[in-house]
Amino acid sequence: MSEVEPVPDTPPPAPEIDAFDAICRRLNGFDDRIDTEWADGFLTALAAGPRAVEPEEWVPALCGDAFERAFADPADVAAATAALDARMAMLRRELDPEQLLDDEEHVHIAPLMQVWDDDARRQIVSEGFASDAEAALLQTGAVWAEGFFACLEAFAADWPQPADDDELAEAYEGLLETVAALAWDPASDGFKAFARKGWKDADPSRDELIDEACFAVQDLRVYWLDHAPKPPPRRVEATPGRNDPCPCGSGRKYKKCHGAA
Repeated sequence: MSEVEPVPDTPPPAPEIDAFDAICRRLNGFDDRIDTEWADGFLTALAAGPRAVEPEEWVPALCGDAFERAFADPADVAAATAALDARMAMLRRELDPEQLLDDEEHVHIAPLMQVWDDDARRQIVSEGFASDAEAALLQTGAVWAEGFFACLEAFAADWPQPADDDELAEAYEGLLETVAALAWDPASDGFKAFARKGWKDADPSRDELIDEACFAVQDLRVYWLDHAPKPPPRRVEATPGRNDPCPCGSGRKYKKCHGAA
């Protein structure tokens, strides 16, 4: 895996980022789908979603069986869990709704992305790791977006489409499209159509696309404040009176059977 760095420009990586990167590199040895950028996109979607998912649920969704294979020793498990949870906590702080509503004009998240420019593409071609055509498809943020949508797939029940509201559905789809565009081939018709909607006069730079994707994630976090899916109603059985027959069928009064103190 290549080095990743926060995008856009941010201070040097915190120790939590270094620890997260080290854990992702180790997981990559057991599942090459997982790298730091992909995992960061996955966790960003989790932090932007409608509910606070606990590590017991999201770690298996993120890592599959790679976590158990990579970290067998209890001390390793504890360290790996702490590193993943620390990055999750950072993202939740960056996507705190109160902060986002107080300052809607700035990007608050600092995604971890492999930076691809012409020099980096030429280098990977010269080292024999990719052809010219393959290198041309390497775009900053593409893997991050793939991780983001992997999370949406894993937690599909948490991300329902808006129902019976064309305007809301269009806005919601637009936010997701803005994130997805990071993974599209810039030469494709789909990307060109997307770019024309937001940039009339010139093609957007990669930094502009990343900024817009970050704003879209922040808007999704705020969206869920008012539109989080409601849990299904829970049926609660009425408690029998103390002198009623016990529902267990014993023939005794409830207070003498299952209702006994």
